[in-house]
Amino acid sequence: MAAAHPAKTLQDEITCTLCLEYFKDPVSLDCDHSFCRACITQCWGGFDTDVSCPECGKLFPQRNLRLNRQLRNIVEAARELRLQIGKEPETKRLCEKHKEPLKLFCKEDEIPICLVCDRSKEHRDHTVIPGEEAAEEFKEKIQAHLKTLREEREKLLGCKVSGEKRKQEYLRKTQTERQKIVSEFQQLRHFLEEQERLLLAQPETLDKEIEEIQNENATKLSEQISCLSELISELEGKCQKPVSEFLQDVRSTLSRCVKGKFQQPVEISPKQDNRLSDFSQKTVALMETLRKFKDTLPSALETRRGESLGTFRQANVTLDPDTAHPELVLSEDWKSVRRGNTRQDLPKNLERFDTEPCVLGWEGFTSGRHCWEVEVVAGRCWAVGVARESVRRKGQISRSPEGGIWAVGQWGSHFQALTSPVTPLPLSRAPSRIWVCLDCDRGQVTFINADDEAPIFTFPPGSVPGERIQPWLQVLGPGSGLRLCARDRVGASK
Repeated sequence: MAAAHPAKTLQDEITCTLCLEYFKDPVSLDCDHSFCRACITQCWGGFDTDVSCPECGKLFPQRNLRLNRQLRNIVEAARELRLQIGKEPETKRLCEKHKEPLKLFCKEDEIPICLVCDRSKEHRDHTVIPGEEAAEEFKEKIQAHLKTLREEREKLLGCKVSGEKRKQEYLRKTQTERQKIVSEFQQLRHFLEEQERLLLAQPETLDKEIEEIQNENATKLSEQISCLSELISELEGKCQKPVSEFLQDVRSTLSRCVKGKFQQPVEISPKQDNRLSDFSQKTVALMETLRKFKDTLPSALETRRGESLGTFRQANVTLDPDTAHPELVLSEDWKSVRRGNTRQDLPKNLERFDTEPCVLGWEGFTSGRHCWEVEVVAGRCWAVGVARESVRRKGQISRSPEGGIWAVGQWGSHFQALTSPVTPLPLSRAPSRIWVCLDCDRGQVTFINADDEAPIFTFPPGSVPGERIQPWLQVLGPGSGLRLCARDRVGASK
């Protein structure tokens, strides 16, 4: 379809969105958006990695500026065309009534007029000046406005560039912190694995030593038992012989029966006992250290969470009726939603969910940290969270980050995070009130049990894209309902 204003469309296509002037040395990013080379270089500042597109926000691991020769040629052609149009002789406009040149200007009616109009009854008592003089006056006024507008544009451009620099700095800091956490936990895992290996090696050595002692004892005992059995058989046979034969070599026979001739088995030495005791003490000490770390970690996380929650802005969220599924019934203040029994006759607009019983919040967020509370009014089949503005509305949807939804929900006795696949949440019962905490700057959403302020689930930083994010509710079971609660602060209802 042809554009309604082709000249305006062409001008928009050859204008840099940063300086709002025609492209100068245009370059393109990997997302195909184009900027002046100087503008994008100034916007990125000294950053060489983790840069982003100022227009769509897409991140790039490194700078990659491609000269856009085709766009440069189009801009040059547009400039030449504009110059040629400016050189063409001006076509003089004529008065529609008298067909005379419009050389004068009526100040009262603020319109150009001809000499005949000036003498007419209509303009006889009006202030009339030459057209050139009127044009100069208006040009001066317009030039003054242009100066102010250009200054305002420069201020806004400076704010945009500064905001982009702050964003890049925050992203760099969060990436550094993320790398620190990964490195620390890797070192901790290596330490624990090494300690496990060393501790397990000690009982293995003791096992081998004890097994060797026991095997040696068993061999010696078997040999001595065999000798004793032979001696007993010999003595029993000798006792059965006649006296004269029995008394022969009787002293030699008795000497072989002397007590203590046979050795006792070797017992486990105190050396092994001491080594086993030392191993037990080391194990107890290490386990005690790990238990202390485990006990202090929740309190540290709780303190960090409390500090973090204090920085969230309490959002007064309402529901958007244009997005609600026809079976969902909204309250008059657009704060509550319940699942009805019949399908309402509602307009079939593009924003409305037509298959899944979902509704979006009216408010959308692109930056900052925002928090709101959702209360479960009734039912055991529901889900709460956030969704990107471009989430699919028609047909079956994917309730997962891949489908543009980050949420938790209850299905009967199961409480889950809507990951892919779903993550079961180890709670004795589903919470009745949930805080949804959205951090747009970190790309993260956290769910907290509003009853005891315990964390429920957190989608990791960077998982939520940098586009407009809206509250999202789903009510599955008939009669089930959810309500958005307005709050003065975290933990206090209005």
